[in-house]
Amino acid sequence: MKTITLFNRMIATGTAVCAMAFASSAIAQDAQPEAPAEAPAEPAVTAEPVPVGETVAEAFAEEVSSTPVVQAIPDTALVRYWSVANATTLMGIIDSIDAEGLEPADYNPEDLRAAIANGESAQLNEIASKAFVWLVEDLRDGRTPMSSRKQWFVRDPDADLMPSHALLKRAVSNDDVVGTLASLMPMHADYGKLKKTLAATPASETKKRAMIRANMDRWRWLPRNLGKQYLLTNVPEYQLRLSVNDNIVRTYRTIVGKPGRTATPQLAENVEGVVFNPTWTVPQSIVKGEGLGAKVLNNPSWAKRAGYKATKGSNGWVSVVQQPGPTNSLGLMKLDMPNAHAIFLHDTPSRHLFKRGSRALSHGCIRTENALALAIAMSILQADMSAEEAVGISKSGKYTKVRFKQKMPVYITYFTMGTDIDGNMRSFSDIYGRDAPVLKSFSAPRVANRPRVTSEEVVEIIDDLRT
Repeated sequence: MKTITLFNRMIATGTAVCAMAFASSAIAQDAQPEAPAEAPAEPAVTAEPVPVGETVAEAFAEEVSSTPVVQAIPDTALVRYWSVANATTLMGIIDSIDAEGLEPADYNPEDLRAAIANGESAQLNEIASKAFVWLVEDLRDGRTPMSSRKQWFVRDPDADLMPSHALLKRAVSNDDVVGTLASLMPMHADYGKLKKTLAATPASETKKRAMIRANMDRWRWLPRNLGKQYLLTNVPEYQLRLSVNDNIVRTYRTIVGKPGRTATPQLAENVEGVVFNPTWTVPQSIVKGEGLGAKVLNNPSWAKRAGYKATKGSNGWVSVVQQPGPTNSLGLMKLDMPNAHAIFLHDTPSRHLFKRGSRALSHGCIRTENALALAIAMSILQADMSAEEAVGISKSGKYTKVRFKQKMPVYITYFTMGTDIDGNMRSFSDIYGRDAPVLKSFSAPRVANRPRVTSEEVVEIIDDLRT
């Protein structure tokens, strides 16, 4: 019987090589990714994912509507009838689930084995359904509970797109346990590379295997499909990737938050546009707390050179805004990505800092090398702007906001082991100490009924951009 052989296949999506020639600091032409290939008609044989252009939820809706109703069981039921054949297939997957970095013991293998030996029964239905749903939750959402995901504020939509009850019904109604579970695998190739590394790592190398498992799980915390075009920055790597169909088009060095209160949180947000020649509204902690407001008001010639303008209200309130220019603390661009943390990606006039090896230097925001080239690239990709138009705006010296026609996802992640920008598997320094709670959770019993949203409070980062 084919059980795990299909489970080990790599998720394949259509990829396109995006040819983008950069002239000076600009991109000469837009990238047009090829459309992904359609999924085969029989996922039980091929275990292929739903195509990128079709949501998994739509696929389930079509499939469920065409499946004849055999028993009067509510669609939301988490216990279904299991044949011995389907339960045996499930048993085979559990026995080999360590290939996905998970523990077979988490899914009650002995109880399932005994129930299978006793034949079809209500007990088999309950035990197999529970084991299947737990596998779904861990493969789809990650095994690590929210309490162990420090500063993790990503809302993963996969549980809404692929609800457990729909997956359970699909698996047993279509006799497709393998294909249903395989459809949950992260689509990104880096997950597959970690999986291959785990398979090649001897059992005696327990610490390395534990790190691989932890970082495989981090991929499951993210949406399964990251999108056709997106930005992804790995904080410990100090790198940002601009990707089209999971192909890296361009990479940029980054400066991230210092350890402690200003450590950069992990987010999944949307970029709505690019601001060329931005202004910087100085936080009151600097205006009042450090006396910048008084300095600007009392020393107009210095303020003009530094690009600061101050206004004083009738109530004595002083506000200071740094005007666009080469000395602006945001540099020549910033990405417009509204979020509760006030985190965004931007340029910096202190570009010499990108030469450092360790670049955890900011107060939380992500400073990006060659940021103007990134701004131009995104204006081409998302605003249908020519390179000449974008370069012209950037050189105008005027504050200009370019709105995107479609929002572009940006993922701020934290992988301490994975594929670097050159395609090599390597480890990265755990600069914020976020590995320990993840590793500890893997050595503890599996947590059931886990919340999907973190209970940590949002910390609004006030970045002192002068440093």
